[in-house]
Order: sequence, then structure tokens, then C-alpha cells
Amino acid sequence: MTRNDGTPSPRVSVVVVNYNGGEVLLRCLEALFTSTLPLEVILCDNASKDDSTREAAHRFPSLRLRKNIDNLGFAVAVNQGLSMAQSDILLLLNPDCIVQPDTLERMVAILDAHPEVGMAGCRILNPDGSEQRGCRRHLPNMGNSFSKATGRQKEGRNIDLHDTPLPREPQPVEAISGAFMLIRRTALESVGPLDEGYFLHCEDLDWCKRFHDQGWKILFVPQISIVHYQGTCSSSHPVRVSWYKHRGMVRYYRKHLANNHNPLVRASIIAGIYLRFLFTLVVRS
Repeated sequence: MTRNDGTPSPRVSVVVVNYNGGEVLLRCLEALFTSTLPLEVILCDNASKDDSTREAAHRFPSLRLRKNIDNLGFAVAVNQGLSMAQSDILLLLNPDCIVQPDTLERMVAILDAHPEVGMAGCRILNPDGSEQRGCRRHLPNMGNSFSKATGRQKEGRNIDLHDTPLPREPQPVEAISGAFMLIRRTALESVGPLDEGYFLHCEDLDWCKRFHDQGWKILFVPQISIVHYQGTCSSSHPVRVSWYKHRGMVRYYRKHLANNHNPLVRASIIAGIYLRFLFTLVVRS
């Protein structure tokens, strides 16, 4: 299909949230604009202090831009981008991810072949080529959450699956990483946008839980990969990022798991999450 001006209609709307992404944001966008599929690229900037957004708008004139005067958090900015999107397939992509020209064409073909799938993710690699933690994982439950928090993970109880054998074919999983989420619009309409009560971290797990609750499958595609320079936009504020992560864990627990426990157990678990945060502060110091 084509637009009135004769240009191809976008097959995928890509939403990128930026916060001081620097040069890696420009590399991310440059890679997107080499895609073999026609794309609509939406950049939502959360009050960056660097010149990355201004330079992006200069280099890529077709970029659709939303600039916030304050840092409103990841979930709010994503939802702003989703509300602007025009395509039936949407991609959430972190600004420090680099795709290949055929990445989205191949991923869309797999999504088209599996109408029961509402969300799909690919294999996410570290710059050294190793599989990144979190790109395929279980949803948190009390067993695996406790094991991860205490560092005493046992076989079969891990949240992250990056160190398990790589499947040969696309495989349903409980959760994928928010760094790369390919989403069917009909699924988004039934599930709803990201929960804006999360500022940064755990909103992707919350979304995956809600997709499952609405009957949509989530697919991990091992034969397609991208590179993720993880933490580029958050490296200057590690303590603040850790705080948001642990606060997100508490919100996820209260929202999805707390009803399974009595008040004393609930209080103990929440206290344990915050103690884990304090422990990370001691280790950093």
C-alpha cells in the first residue's frame, strides 16, 4: 500500500525513547532507516541534556519527534509514541540497540505466520556476541524472585534463560526484554498500553504478564538477533536507576503476586526487596 504522496505506507511503527542517548542513538536510527521494510520511526525524548535528539532530527528528516520538557519515565514516553503510531505492527526499541536491514522484515514474517502471537522478541546480544540476560525469561514468581534476589538460583528456578540451550525454532516464552518488543496492534488494543506507574524497569514484565492474561502468546525467535549496548542512557545515574528497578519490583509484586500471601509475608517480601537495594548501595560504595 502507498500513501497519497506515493510513498509506501509504513509496515511497522517503531517507538524509540531517548534520554541522553548520544552517538549510539544516531547509530540506532541509522540502522533503522536501512530497513528493507517501510517504517515509521517515532522518537520520544525525555528531556535529554545532550544534543542527540536535535542531531537525530537534523540527520533523519522523516523522523517523527515528541519532546518532553521533563523526564516522564519510560512507560509514559512509550505510550506517547504508541498513541502517535499509524501501523498495525509496532516495535518498542531501545535507543542503544542496533538492528540489521532485514531484521524487521524477517520478524514481521514470523509474526504474520503466527496469528495467536501478540508479541515477539528476537535474540539480543551483548557487544561481545554473547546472549544478553533477559531476552527470554520466566515471569517472576515467589520462588524464582527469591532465588534471584538472594543470588541462590537453582536449576529450573531461574528467571533468565540466556544460559539454557538455544532452541532451533521460534519458541513461546513467558517474557521477553523491553529492549525489543514487536507487537500486534490488535493485541495492544486488548491488553492496553504500558502501566505508567512504573518509571523505569519491570514495566516490560508487567506487560508480558498482561498479554498472557489476555490469552496472547509471546514468541522468542532465536535465529534473528540484534546487538544491545545495554545501559547507555542510564550509565550516568546508576543509583537512581537501581532505585527505580527495585521500586518497580515492589509494584510488580503488589500488583500480581501479593494476593497469594498473608500480610506478614507481604511485608517481609517488600522489606526484602528494599534491603536488596540497600545492599547494592553498600557494594557500590
